[in-house]
Amino acid sequence: MKGAQDYGYFEHDADIGVVGRGRTIEAAFVAAARAVFSIQTEPGAVRPVERIEFAFVEPDVELALVTWLNRLLGEARARGLTLGDFGIRREGDLWSGWAAGERWRAEHSRGTEVKGTTLTMLSVRSVADGWEARCVVDV
Repeated sequence: MKGAQDYGYFEHDADIGVVGRGRTIEAAFVAAARAVFSIQTEPGAVRPVERIEFAFVEPDVELALVTWLNRLLGEARARGLTLGDFGIRREGDLWSGWAAGERWRAEHSRGTEVKGTTLTMLSVRSVADGWEARCVVDV
């Protein structure tokens, strides 16, 4: 479930709904991150030059999705990066995430800026072939 089929979008008034799918919760979170950053630029064109790492504690899996995506957006914005490669691991309530990317270059197509992840239509659930993580992002 890796690649273009592991994430998608759904309609939502003025904002954008993102969906990540994977065999595990972590894979669904990674796909959701790809969906978010694909709104801003083509992730395949992003070189993994700089790596960021962070950890957080969150017992609620849905709130963990929001925390994960907002931390990625915040770290990218603070460092002037665009991100294209992601990973996350869960050990109980402790989540350890990383992402790799590079500083914005003129060659990067600039899509729509994602300001943050919201609680709107937030869902992390088991589906027939794994997990699905969805929420609405503010653009």
